[in-house]
Amino acid sequence: MHKLLVTGGAGFIGCNFVHYWMANNPNDKVVVLDKLTYAGNRENLAQVEDNENFEFVQGDICDQALVEKLLQNNRLDTIVHFAAESHVDRSITGPDIFIETNVIGTHSLLKAARQVWLEEGLHKSDHRFHHVSTDEVYGSLGPNDPPFTETTAYAPNSPYSASKAASDHLVRAYHETYGLNTTVSNCSNNYGPYQHPEKLIPLVILNILHGRPIPVYGDGKNVRDWLYVEDHCRGIEAVLKKGCVGEVYNIGGGNEVANIDLVERICGLVDEKFWGDDELRERFLGAPAAKGKKSSSLISYVDDRLGHDRRYAIDAGKVFEELGVEARFTVDEGLEVTFDWYLRNGVWFI
Repeated sequence: MHKLLVTGGAGFIGCNFVHYWMANNPNDKVVVLDKLTYAGNRENLAQVEDNENFEFVQGDICDQALVEKLLQNNRLDTIVHFAAESHVDRSITGPDIFIETNVIGTHSLLKAARQVWLEEGLHKSDHRFHHVSTDEVYGSLGPNDPPFTETTAYAPNSPYSASKAASDHLVRAYHETYGLNTTVSNCSNNYGPYQHPEKLIPLVILNILHGRPIPVYGDGKNVRDWLYVEDHCRGIEAVLKKGCVGEVYNIGGGNEVANIDLVERICGLVDEKFWGDDELRERFLGAPAAKGKKSSSLISYVDDRLGHDRRYAIDAGKVFEELGVEARFTVDEGLEVTFDWYLRNGVWFI
């Protein structure tokens, strides 16, 4: 039995992890710490609120005293750190909060963990600090470059990715210097239930349903590796249970798709869903498919994002070979599950 502190557990990936972990590890205690900023939603955790092994605490990861108290009072032995500012566009227009949350916040958590687990001796050897990071710390790939591996040199190109790179290095330093039991995972682009509508896939889905333009940056040929969020959660579980302390693991979906191709696939999926479904057409009268038109008619090219990385790709060979876990969802399978979830849960997003 383990006792986990999950930071950012009311956000997109965090809440999916909480649901996954509690379903697959029902005897474990899970405490969620979340500041409930615009990207965090308490309702995301509604299905576990009544579980006696679950506790929610609204608070800031920068509050070291609060984190220490949570670790001490609940005798927590594991931190799974999701809490982060993560939207690249927001980091370009307002980088300060990214430094505050992603760098200072991570350092605050590390200091609390060191104090309670190492200095005070609670779970001195049997503890884990797992830091959830991103493939964006590695920079941008050319069209023929091999995918990122765990040994790829860091080359962040946005304030967001730079802040995550800094936090990765802090986690490594606390392992090397103080002996804190840490692991880091760098994931590719996640998608799935509960994702905030500012991100590409839910933005495209919701804009189609309401007949709004679908903005596509530049020529739309920027390539990303898409990872269904449940596959990410499965990967983190494997790292926590079987990963080696001090190691880094890349978790990817093995699904490289250009942004414009992804958008067109979503458009085709929506058109197919609307075909012959009178209830859906009546529910979303503004959608092109409700009028017999193609959703792709909404695609609108806009000026490219500053410092827009051209291609990301993850080599997930290490996590498969050492931990025996790999992505199960193809992009088409994940998109269909995601679209159906948004239709069922429109009270929050539509």
